Amino acid sequence: MIPSVLFVCLGNICRSPLAEGALRAEAARLGLELVVDSAGTGDWHAGEPPDERAQRTALRNGVDISGLRARQVRREDFRRFTHLVALDHDNLANLRKLAPPDTTAGLSLLLDHVPGREGQAVADPWFGDEAGFDATWADVSAAARAMAASLRQGRG
Repeated sequence: MIPSVLFVCLGNICRSPLAEGALRAEAARLGLELVVDSAGTGDWHAGEPPDERAQRTALRNGVDISGLRARQVRREDFRRFTHLVALDHDNLANLRKLAPPDTTAGLSLLLDHVPGREGQAVADPWFGDEAGFDATWADVSAAARAMAASLRQGRG
């Protein structure tokens, strides 16, 4: 079975598309076959591209996320993906509430995958400036490296 990861934040226009882009890039670098997507627990940005600041941050780091479009988490995501990874505690709590009884996906926080960062949330850069997006990129990139290494070794 090919591992599949869905990153989840609130609106799916900042943190989760950055995480999606970072993991796609790391998987490509390693030659790792993965399914990667992102979604939000809210629906108000559905169909929109990532925030322009997120797009610029990803591009500065060699990753193009301009083609991604926001969507809301769906019930079938809990069976379609092997991993649903929340970017913060509130979204993890929301995923736990939304999870149907026949969930097959593992639920976790993104930074739980980074040794020494377990239990920490990725800060939401939405209300800040470009520097906040750089900090978010640093977090999601570290997690992407750790997740890809773990999935490559079959420890997903």
